[in-house]
Amino acid sequence: MNRRRLGKSGLVVSEICMGTMTFGDQTEESMAHRILDTAYEHGVDFFDTAEMYPVPPHAKTFGVTEEIVGRWLKHKPRDSVILATKITGAGHGWFVPPVRHGMTTLDRHQITRAVEQSLKRLQTDYIDLYQTHWPDHGMRHQETLAAMTALRDAGKIRVLGSSNDTCWGLMKNLWTSSETGLMHMDTIQNNFSLINRRCESELAQVCRQEQVSLLPYSPLAGGVLSGKYNDGNFPEGARFSHYLQHGKERQKKMARRFVNDRTLEVAFRVKALAGELGMHPVTLATAWSKQHDFVASTIIGASDEGQLKDSLAAAGLTLDPETILKLEEIEIEIPNAMPEDGLRRL
Repeated sequence: MNRRRLGKSGLVVSEICMGTMTFGDQTEESMAHRILDTAYEHGVDFFDTAEMYPVPPHAKTFGVTEEIVGRWLKHKPRDSVILATKITGAGHGWFVPPVRHGMTTLDRHQITRAVEQSLKRLQTDYIDLYQTHWPDHGMRHQETLAAMTALRDAGKIRVLGSSNDTCWGLMKNLWTSSETGLMHMDTIQNNFSLINRRCESELAQVCRQEQVSLLPYSPLAGGVLSGKYNDGNFPEGARFSHYLQHGKERQKKMARRFVNDRTLEVAFRVKALAGELGMHPVTLATAWSKQHDFVASTIIGASDEGQLKDSLAAAGLTLDPETILKLEEIEIEIPNAMPEDGLRRL
């Protein structure tokens, strides 16, 4: 397993990160622990969670994933794990505060309270990478960074990052840090895959020039690139099957963005190319994601242990120029296969 640095920080992590957003909903705890163990045994030392997990978020399951990860973490040497979690932030309609008034505001009070509760659920006294799950694009950048700086100085967080943010949001935070001397963002975690390549334009330049590492999530585009939704299939238990059949309108809209004629055609071609190369399309898509120079670690997911094999097979794998060119040809023929979400223009 290769390792890469997170931004300008001192943290070096495995090139594959284990995501946990299904734990406590699609994935019950014993299976979640087997998934974590398998990833750990294969050299993954970077694990990502969030206070609002599992997804889809509900008030009754808020914090459950962190609790599951925390019970696993106490059986591992703490220094052998790089642990990342997130404060919810604005949410853009994905999450409504169940209890805490103003939970979606990234002010000093809410950040301090959220960190304390995450530490308790995770059964640890520090978080290696703390991230804003959704940006708060009000006038609170300096207050947010000041609160994070105080937490770093208290030894409760080590490195700071954002998620689901725009180029403007990232640059605004970096500018504020530069002007004030406060803690700066070393990472940004955004959606990035062979059906959503927007990060390769403006955000990639920000990351390169400012030495910020992208942590791509959903490299399989929610499972679309595995091919499981092709030929009209909507597998039982799959996330977008659930969203379309039982989700709220926001979730149905998301499912239609990921599963449409254009994205399914990309998935079909990626699967065909993977077959020519003698590998699984999951391996190909994961390898492509982590091969970008502005990427530190690609976040994989799994709802059962068997799904890990093909993702972990991408560790140490470098695609040759001919394969990269063939993937570029797919993008040229079917550009921007996943429609933009007006709430998240990357």
